[in-house]
Amino acid sequence: IQAKLTIAMPRLDTTGDLVLLTNISEDGIVSGLQSRYKSDKIYTWIGTGQVLLCVNPFKMINKLYSPATLKTYMNRRPYENPPHVYAIAEKAYKDLQETHKPQCVLVSGESGAGKTENAKRLMEYITNVASSSDLKSAKSSASSSIKDKILRSNVLLESFGNAKTLRNDNSSRFGKLMEILFDYGGSIVGGRVTSYLLEKIRVTQPKEGERNFHIFYQLCEACSRGEYQEVRVV
Repeated sequence: IQAKLTIAMPRLDTTGDLVLLTNISEDGIVSGLQSRYKSDKIYTWIGTGQVLLCVNPFKMINKLYSPATLKTYMNRRPYENPPHVYAIAEKAYKDLQETHKPQCVLVSGESGAGKTENAKRLMEYITNVASSSDLKSAKSSASSSIKDKILRSNVLLESFGNAKTLRNDNSSRFGKLMEILFDYGGSIVGGRVTSYLLEKIRVTQPKEGERNFHIFYQLCEACSRGEYQEVRVV
């Protein structure tokens, strides 16, 4: 009599964690990511709650960043929901509250990987969660005002520092360190953005097939509507 023991390991498309792959190899990882990508599951853990991998879908995914989706990650541990940038933001915010020590989220990747979008979603989540934690109306109003300024600053930074490249229509051509400052209650009290390594050569010598910084085209668009004096373009 022969007995056969089979141990079934969870599939990547259901668990969303590369660490749980049975075949941890280049082929196994690529195959797993491809399977999730086809199902519009662009986020995958590398160790739940530790490292989040994102594959840019180059399209809008329904309800991926909706208010309802954002709420499902509030006050939840990373393993309680599918992999998402909101889970990373929630963990960073909770660790900040529990340890009272600064937290850092590093967003890295090649051009067109989705760094700009994910950085915006991180800030969106944290500012929303911090605002919802305010109890006093005056405090909530002040926090909401700061939140709006932080989120709107992204638009201005993208105008002066982003450009269309051969691979990406909204490529960041500079590095930035975004800091959100909190009080001991977890409410936002301020923010700071430090930019560096701006690709200044693009102003005078953009590569063939690429464009200059967005701000120049925005100014030209304004001028096409007869706003020469307002934008001070002769």
